Amino acid sequence: MKLYSTVLGEGAAEQTIERSRFICYVSPASTREEAEEFISMIRKKHRDATHNVPAMVLGDKMQVQWASDDGEPQGTSGAPIVQMLVSEGITNVVIVVTRYFGGIKLGTGGLVRAYTSSAKLGLEAAGTGGVYEMEAMEYEMDYGSYSKVESLKNKDFDLTGTDFGEKVRVEICFEPETENAVIGLLTNLTNGRGNILKISKKLLTKAD
Repeated sequence: MKLYSTVLGEGAAEQTIERSRFICYVSPASTREEAEEFISMIRKKHRDATHNVPAMVLGDKMQVQWASDDGEPQGTSGAPIVQMLVSEGITNVVIVVTRYFGGIKLGTGGLVRAYTSSAKLGLEAAGTGGVYEMEAMEYEMDYGSYSKVESLKNKDFDLTGTDFGEKVRVEICFEPETENAVIGLLTNLTNGRGNILKISKKLLTKAD
């Protein structure tokens, strides 16, 4: 079951509008401390920039929504980024859009469009997906069976961990309602010689 949407990793993108450079940095963040650490890092990296506009949305229900205009006219930069994230249902993310002023004023509407479009470019670079509540099964099999199981990953299940020892031990994630079907599939692939070691709940982030 999909719980919410988020970013798959860090990303960066740049565009120039009326001679102003807009550089967007995006990162996953599950806590305010993580988000603030990322913001501080970007501000240090671009301490000579005209503006470093931060925005964050955190929590599975978007409980934390915060932004700063960092010297831009009120409501023209940080807040529109947060509104865009909320409207697209994306959370647990922090964004910083750095601006190097190019000498041409963009006006209120122009600033809103510039910052939101820069944020969207950053999200595209980072990639977005969903956080799903899955079943995670630890499963052990022989090497001959592993190649068959590995060939079906991302089709019937997600293969999220592999340990090569005397036998192959894997972690397989799947939708809870498909548990019986997955167990039956693994039994067929291993000719009944595989062993279920443990089944537990897990949150898995993956592309939609």
